Amino acid sequence: MNQQPRIIFVDDDPNAGELMLRFSEEASYSCTVFRLPQMALEHFKKEGADLIVSDLRMPKMTGVELLKAVREHTPDIPFIIITGYANVDDAVDALRLGASDFIKKPFDMDELQILIEKTLGHQALLEENNFLKRQLSTERSSFGMIGTSENMQDVYQIIQKISDIRCNVIIEGESGTGKELAARAVHFESLFAEQPFVVIDCGSLTDTLLESELFGHEKGAFTGAQKTKQGLLEIASGGTVFLDEIGNISDAMQTKLMRVIQEKQITRVGGIAPIDIDVRFIVASNKDLERLAITNKFRHDLYHRLNVVKLTMPPLREHRDDIPLLIHHFIELYAKNFQRDVKGFDNDAMKKLLAHDWPGNVRELQNLIERSIALADAPVMKLDEITSLRSTDTIDSDLPTLEELEKRYIRKLLKRFNDSRDKTAETLGINKSTLWRKLQHYKK
Repeated sequence: MNQQPRIIFVDDDPNAGELMLRFSEEASYSCTVFRLPQMALEHFKKEGADLIVSDLRMPKMTGVELLKAVREHTPDIPFIIITGYANVDDAVDALRLGASDFIKKPFDMDELQILIEKTLGHQALLEENNFLKRQLSTERSSFGMIGTSENMQDVYQIIQKISDIRCNVIIEGESGTGKELAARAVHFESLFAEQPFVVIDCGSLTDTLLESELFGHEKGAFTGAQKTKQGLLEIASGGTVFLDEIGNISDAMQTKLMRVIQEKQITRVGGIAPIDIDVRFIVASNKDLERLAITNKFRHDLYHRLNVVKLTMPPLREHRDDIPLLIHHFIELYAKNFQRDVKGFDNDAMKKLLAHDWPGNVRELQNLIERSIALADAPVMKLDEITSLRSTDTIDSDLPTLEELEKRYIRKLLKRFNDSRDKTAETLGINKSTLWRKLQHYKK
């Protein structure tokens, strides 16, 4: 969130309120303190809050009564109860009525801060998950993805088949094909959509940072670790973790991840006590993980643990029939966002868009539509407004591997000869059976 989380703290003990105010000055949230629950309730109804922390035993209105009144106004506001040892049973009753958690007196402020951060983090995940689920359910196409081609139907079919099980999934495909969107669809279209969905970009983190993000750390575990932090695997327990670009992690991290999958436990950095977790892993890579495993560049056992189901996102050039639908979708999106009266492209521009090979896939198309609408001068955009496209005749502009270059060249020839394998094989100087084997290999 852009602003600091707002906390209402309610306790008839003035010392507790003063301590909370002093502590919150150094914390990452703002705090308003009240001694009278009635005043706290009035303030909440007028100003709102992100979290309420309230003592259980107070005169005139108890913490439970305050909880009930708050819930009638805002059903999903997080609420932490403070209770003495003698009143734990009352705190449990408060949990049944919808309190998020409770903490027993006496407590230190570090302990309360950990509970506050845990509660706020859980609430943020719930809000994000609910938003994403609504977003996917209101999309006009299957699972929030745009496309009706046969290749995309194959993707939808796999997502549907695994909707009632929490198996691990590998998603492969070139950059820009929508691997993260597919991962979100797998999670949010499942029976477990209400559970957390956490995204981790493995390619952007060093081993040290990745380990801290995944497993969390204890206070004092390393320089700068001023407080205990939950790992994302712990936060996501019961739900799904999406590890993007997993092919980039080191051998050491592969070993640690393999142990987590086997034992279903993590240990925080600097900690000794194992923590049980129940996480479904969805991983993505623009590399061929199977080939990496065969060449010992990725652990065999980790690959097979993850490869319960494999989902391959097709490059845009292999489902060109979906390009008009995608263009229409992005035009509607950005015309509304930018408040521009843009209807579409003229015929010449559409021909160019349909002929392009889209090496950057759907992401490249989306960026082009966004840029075109931002600069558009008329409702119908023309050919000269999309001259930023790379030439479809340039098959090596992004420095591909030799195998990728061969694949692009063969596809270029097939396109030139209207899918005639005889003419393509003749031009390449190979027989048709060799060409057929190469084409089958490219489909893997």
